[in-house]
Amino acid sequence: MKNRMKRTFLRQILVLLTIATAALAAPTAYAEDEAPDVLIKRLLSDVMETIKNDKAIRAGDTAKVVALVDSRIMPNVNFQRMTASAVGPAWRQASPEQQKRLQEEFKILLVSAYAGALAQLKDQTVSTKPLKTAVEDKEVLVRAEIKGSGETIQLDYRLEKTPGQGAGWRIFNLKVMGVWLVETYRSQFAQEMNTKGVDGLIGTLSERNKTNGKKA
Repeated sequence: MKNRMKRTFLRQILVLLTIATAALAAPTAYAEDEAPDVLIKRLLSDVMETIKNDKAIRAGDTAKVVALVDSRIMPNVNFQRMTASAVGPAWRQASPEQQKRLQEEFKILLVSAYAGALAQLKDQTVSTKPLKTAVEDKEVLVRAEIKGSGETIQLDYRLEKTPGQGAGWRIFNLKVMGVWLVETYRSQFAQEMNTKGVDGLIGTLSERNKTNGKKA
């Protein structure tokens, strides 16, 4: 019974993490002008509507999820920073090729999670809490909520403001039900690297992704 409850809880966490990350699955034409909380609210609403109306995504169409992530989500995420934070201090010692492989395998791992989790989305609604920012702020914390048939779930986003052409707010971490995504993976990755090193972590992620691919 306890194991079944644990699996159910982990599936719920996965679904919520999927919604949270997929909040950035829309073009960022207004990202430079919008306040980060307004941006997140708009993107959350757009994505939830897209998911509800796309039967293929809800059914776990892996190819469609990959296309969605590549074309619409990843351009709005500082994925290098997210991967580097998840890997921890070992990232700085990794070669450029190892860093490239880590990003590739980490991305596939997350996409694999999307394929299964998106199918479980139903009638959740979203809202964000007002945010006060100063012009000089480079990083902010945006708080959102998801309401369904059960309890209200809090989502915390950490975003950074990017300079130059295409400037705007980009996500680099998120928290669901008190669990930060990057820190959760950092703990898992650290255990693997302590015994097998960076190449060992890459190999483990690659094998896990191959296994997930066979199940898709």
